[in-house]
Amino acid sequence: MPRIAIIGATGAVGRECLTLLDSGIVPVERVLPVGSARSVGRDLRAELALSLPMAPVVTVEDLDPRAVDVAVFCAGVDVSNREAERLAAAGVLVVDNSSAFRMRPDVPLVVPQVNPGALADRPASHLVANPNCSTIQLVRALAPLHELATLDSVVVATYQAASGGGLRGLAELARGSREVLDDPGARGEPGGRFGQPLPFDLIPEIGLQDDWGLTHEERKLVREPRKILGLPELRVSATAVRVPVFHCHSEAVHVRVREPVTTGAVEKALAVTPGLRVHTRADSPSYPTPRSVFARPEDRALVHVGRVRVEPEDPRAVAMWVVADNLWVGAALNALQIVELALEQGWLK
Repeated sequence: MPRIAIIGATGAVGRECLTLLDSGIVPVERVLPVGSARSVGRDLRAELALSLPMAPVVTVEDLDPRAVDVAVFCAGVDVSNREAERLAAAGVLVVDNSSAFRMRPDVPLVVPQVNPGALADRPASHLVANPNCSTIQLVRALAPLHELATLDSVVVATYQAASGGGLRGLAELARGSREVLDDPGARGEPGGRFGQPLPFDLIPEIGLQDDWGLTHEERKLVREPRKILGLPELRVSATAVRVPVFHCHSEAVHVRVREPVTTGAVEKALAVTPGLRVHTRADSPSYPTPRSVFARPEDRALVHVGRVRVEPEDPRAVAMWVVADNLWVGAALNALQIVELALEQGWLK
């Protein structure tokens, strides 16, 4: 069984990694939680009521590569840029949740349900990249459509929850919402985790804009699906919006395929895909919502698709609504499924 270090164990994604490991998703010999200097010595096992064999929190600088087989980085791009390659060079398999290495040719960008073949061999870099949270749920819904009728182009608008901004983002939304409820005229202060006050508002900008007006989040949604799906020429247009929802990202996805399809055929292709739940017009309600997906662990582990429809005037145009837990499906769960795949490949003992 592997020894796994969780870098950023005290953050939102790191905590979810610990919770999922405690559920037995991956067998472990020992878990080493890694945090900031302020967190050194914390007993996360007791704090989170876990049964995992765990050490107290240490800093990444003090982490001995000889003590771990796998390091899951959940601490942001700066920490990944500074420390991930040091551990990888020592032979540790690094699964990185940041954007630091995703587009590097020698680093696989992996969603195990979509492109497990990317890990047919252990990468020489010892690095595996976890895609962007919005990308993961998007490609898991797109892959069955590509197999059914070949993707031609994708237009996606995301509705991204405050948990994408970590524990600080969640706290900021809760605090700001209370302030507005107490005083409807309260406007909050610009800045903070989301650039603008999020409570009861929408922010159509996630990350800095480039010279073309694309934000950092939108660039990831354009580039990453191409690499994961093996479709370098796929046309993708994205608009990323932060919404005042605590958990789970939603996406309105419009796809053009190269062969005519029916709504029934699309729903069937999605329904037989492991890890997807399709909500049809026969269901009540006939669509997923962030709150309904977050309510149960079994739903948090799935990608939910509803409002599937083929345009009446164009049998090659498909629209759908996709919801998933960005902290599980979009981060921690995908990262640990990569570790699980590595175990199946025999890379880890």
